[in-house]
Amino acid sequence: MFDLRAAGYADPVLVAATDGVGTKLKIATACDHHDTIGIDLVAMCVNDLVVQGAEPLFFLDYFSTGRLSVDIAESVVAGVAEGCRIAGCALIGGETAEMPGVYEDGDYDLAGFAVGAAERGRLLPRDDVAAGDVIIGLPASGLHSNGFSLVRRLVADLGLAFDAPAPFDASRSLGEALLEPTRIYVREALAAMQGGTVKAFAHITGGGIIENLPRVLPDELDAVIDIDAMPLPPVFRWLQSAGGIAVEEMARTFNCGIGFVAVTAPEQAAAVAGLLGADAIELGRLQPGSGSVVLAGDLAGW
Repeated sequence: MFDLRAAGYADPVLVAATDGVGTKLKIATACDHHDTIGIDLVAMCVNDLVVQGAEPLFFLDYFSTGRLSVDIAESVVAGVAEGCRIAGCALIGGETAEMPGVYEDGDYDLAGFAVGAAERGRLLPRDDVAAGDVIIGLPASGLHSNGFSLVRRLVADLGLAFDAPAPFDASRSLGEALLEPTRIYVREALAAMQGGTVKAFAHITGGGIIENLPRVLPDELDAVIDIDAMPLPPVFRWLQSAGGIAVEEMARTFNCGIGFVAVTAPEQAAAVAGLLGADAIELGRLQPGSGSVVLAGDLAGW
């Protein structure tokens, strides 16, 4: 149970989201490293809530496996609890299921369910998103939880081992680098919303910035992104080179280093960027168009 009145809401609208972490689970299993995958699970849900202007309130998890390993389950749920702590929401329940014959020994799957609330009339995106508005991005912590089927195929094709040094970061193993947990943007986003100057947020997940940003924009506007303002982090540059992936396909598959985006009026851009944090980056602006993302800048060098 959750008491909305005790949480300080007068006339709330409930917002819900559900998600998983995809085949990133296969890397966690291969590395026997399970204590951060629960953070990914929470992140994928609560980041989707906050883009709608909602504060995450509570979370439930579903853990299913062929044969229960208490140690693995405890590690996973500890990660879920840590993700909820970062997001400022309550972990109020969950379900664990053993399903022999559905999962191979050692395999498991996760799903998460988050519920948030916003005062009526404060939901995002707002209806005054307009040409000239500024696009501000927040960096990703890594791959987050998308594109791992392609990543795993490249690792297999190249004959790489997860316990070997990462080709793009010799200070960590490949498995450790790929399992970097998804960044949770809730606190930064809620801080920026307090001023009432954010018009829209976008969580950059599967589909990349090309498919996620237009979802929160009017059909008659384009988002012009200066890719010179968002240089590819080493893990993405390695993936691009190893996979021979074109620029637009990279931007349609991965977050490419930007995991969260805000849209605001130009006169509010500096204030919103300050509330989002020191690592906020101005990425571009909106212009009349057809509801697409336009990549501008040095495409050949990206």
